[in-house]
Amino acid sequence: MVELLTLLWLFNASQPAQSTLSEQAPKGEFAAPANITNGFTVKFTLDLKKFDGYKEILQIPDVLSVVLRQHNPMDRNRQNYPAFKMPDGSVPVLEATIKLHSLAHPDWKDMTIGIPLAMLANPEGEHEVVLNFSGLHWTMYVDGRLLDNDYPFGYPQWKEKNTWALYPAYASKASIHMPAIKPEKQQAKTPTISPEIQYWMPPGHNSWVGDVATIYHQGRYHVFYLYDRRHHASKFGRGGHYFEHLSTADFKTWTEHEAATPLEEQWETIGTGAPLVLSNKLCLTYSVLTERIFDEQQTSYPAQQEYLNKHKCTGFFEQRYPEAGIFPAGSTYAVSADGIAPFRKTWKFFHTCGDPMVYVDSGGKLRMTAGYGRNGAGIWESESIDGGWRCINPGFPPGGDCTFFFRWGKFDYIIGGFKDLWSKPADAPFSAYESLVAKGLDFYDGLGVPSVSGISNGRFLEAGWFGFVGFGGPLVIRELIQFPDGRIGSKWMPEVTPATEPSKALAATVNGTVTHPVAAEPFMLVFEVQPGEAKKGKFSISFLPAKDAEPACELQIRLDDLRAQYASCAPNAFAGNQKSLREKGEPHRARDYAIENLIGTEQPFTVRVIVKGHEKLGGTLIDTEIAGQRTMLSFRPGLSVGRLLFRTEGVELKNVQIAPLKNK
Repeated sequence: MVELLTLLWLFNASQPAQSTLSEQAPKGEFAAPANITNGFTVKFTLDLKKFDGYKEILQIPDVLSVVLRQHNPMDRNRQNYPAFKMPDGSVPVLEATIKLHSLAHPDWKDMTIGIPLAMLANPEGEHEVVLNFSGLHWTMYVDGRLLDNDYPFGYPQWKEKNTWALYPAYASKASIHMPAIKPEKQQAKTPTISPEIQYWMPPGHNSWVGDVATIYHQGRYHVFYLYDRRHHASKFGRGGHYFEHLSTADFKTWTEHEAATPLEEQWETIGTGAPLVLSNKLCLTYSVLTERIFDEQQTSYPAQQEYLNKHKCTGFFEQRYPEAGIFPAGSTYAVSADGIAPFRKTWKFFHTCGDPMVYVDSGGKLRMTAGYGRNGAGIWESESIDGGWRCINPGFPPGGDCTFFFRWGKFDYIIGGFKDLWSKPADAPFSAYESLVAKGLDFYDGLGVPSVSGISNGRFLEAGWFGFVGFGGPLVIRELIQFPDGRIGSKWMPEVTPATEPSKALAATVNGTVTHPVAAEPFMLVFEVQPGEAKKGKFSISFLPAKDAEPACELQIRLDDLRAQYASCAPNAFAGNQKSLREKGEPHRARDYAIENLIGTEQPFTVRVIVKGHEKLGGTLIDTEIAGQRTMLSFRPGLSVGRLLFRTEGVELKNVQIAPLKNK
C-alpha cells in the first residue's frame, strides 16, 4: 500500500475581508490591493442542488471568472475531467479562470483551474470553496482539500475601484481577502491509502508521475518523480514541474514524504536529475529550466558559459534571486540529512546542462552524464559537486533526454530517456561503449525516462512512467535480470505485482482460434506456451470489447524470429509486423511496437498478462511478462475488454488461467 500525506488546508486567518457578498447583497465594490504581488483569496459557499447547465457564479471583471458547466464526456484534453463521471455519464465541472498580465509574456493571460464535480464526496450538496492566488500558486480548495492548482506567471491587473458579483442561486457567503491568506496545514484524521504502488498515480483527475529518479540508501528505496499536471501543459505549457518523493523499506508499504524541490519562484520550473550520496547525506541533483520562461540572455547561462570557455571547467555560481535582471538557471541540487528529513535547496549551480545525472563511480570519483541543452554531451568529472566540472569524454553520451549511468557487476551501462542504451565492460575505456539498441538487445518496454538502481541482495530495479498519452502517467517498477554476457532483461517484481483472486481455467488452444468472454477488468491471464517440435510457430491474444467495435488490441509472440509485439487487431488473421526500437519503432509511446531477441522461449515458457482499465486513463493498459525475462506495456484508449480471442499456429497454449485482480 501507499500511505499518502493527507492534508487539510485551513483558511481561518483573522484578517478582515476586503469585501463580502451574500444572497441579499450579491454585488459589491473594493479597492485595489496595495501590492499586487501579495495575491488574494476568494472564499464562497457552493450550492450544487439545482445546477443543470452553464452558469457564471462569481465574477470580478477582467480578473476572475468562476463557472459551473457541463463538460464533453469525450474530451480529456488538458484537464482530463472525464476521469470522474456522474452516474448518468455526464461531467459537470467547476472552473475558475484568472486573467494575468506580464511584460515578459503578454500572451500568457487566462489560467484555468477546475474539477469534475463527481470527484466530490457529495456532488449535489453544499461545499466550501477557496480560490487562492499567492503569486506562486493558483489553487482551488474544496472542503479543505487541495484539488487543483497551476503555477502563474504575472499578476492580475486591478482597477482603482473593482466590482464583483455572485449568482446567489449557486454561490453565497463570498469574501475576498488581500493579501492572500496563507493556509494552515493540518494532517487529516484519516490518511489516504492507495492499495498498490504498481501503476500508481497521484490522486486527482489531472495529476501524473513524470520523470523518475531512484536510489537505494540506508535500507530504503527512494522514488523521486516530477509531479505533473495536465501532461506538461501547466505554467502556460512550460511544465511547472518539481520533485515529489516516495520511499519504502520493504517494497510492500510505501510512504509519501514532503516534496523534495517545491517551486518557490514564478520563473522556476524544474527538470530531471539524479540522487546520490555525498558526505553521508542524500542529495538530489536537478535542473532549473529558466530558459522556458525567459530568453537565455536573461539567465545566468552566458556567465556560466564564459567561465567554462575561459577555464575549461565549470565555475561555482550561487544565486537564489534575480540579480540585475539575470535569473538563475542550470544544474543544482538539494540536500537531506538522511533522505527522510525535508530536503533543502542549495541554489548552488554547477553546470549549464539540463537533466544532470551525477554519480560516484566505483573508484570514488564524482562523475556526470550531462543531459540535454548547453554542453550536454559527454562524461564530466569533478573533485566537488559545486564546480570544477571538466569534460573527460567529449561527445559521448550525445546528450538528449536524461542519460543515466549504472554499474552492474562486470558491466557499465548508460540508458538514455526514451531510446538509447549503451554498455561496455566495467574495466574498458569509454571508447568501448556499444549501442545495445543497434543490436536489438535493449530492454525498453513502454516506460519513459527509466531510472535504474541496485538494491539489496544484488537485485536491480527499473522505475519509470508509463507513457499512455503525452508526458507523464502511472508509475511502473520492473525487476531487471542480467545475463553472463551483460545483456539485461526484465520481469515483474514479485513484491509489487498486483494480487489476484482465485483463478479459473480456460480451454487450451492449439492450431486454431478460441474466443472466451471476460466478466470484467481488471484481471491477470497466465498460460504456458508449448513450442512445436521445430521450436517455431506463433500465437496471439486479441483483447476485444464485448461487442464487435473498435478499439481492440493484439498481443502476438512469434517464436520463428524471437519477436513479440502489440498491434491493432486484423480481422480473421494475425496482425502485421510492427517495428522494434532498432527499426525506429516507438515503445515509449506504448501503442503498437515490437521487441526483438526474446529470451527463454526455446523451451516451454510462461506468459503473464495484466489487463487493467482505469477511468482516469480513459482506456486499458496491457502489461505482459514473457518467460519471466522480458516485459512490455501498451495502452489502448477507449478499450474495455469483454472478450479474449486466442489464435495459434504451430504452438500449444496450456494451463490457461484467468484471475480477477484484488484491487480494482
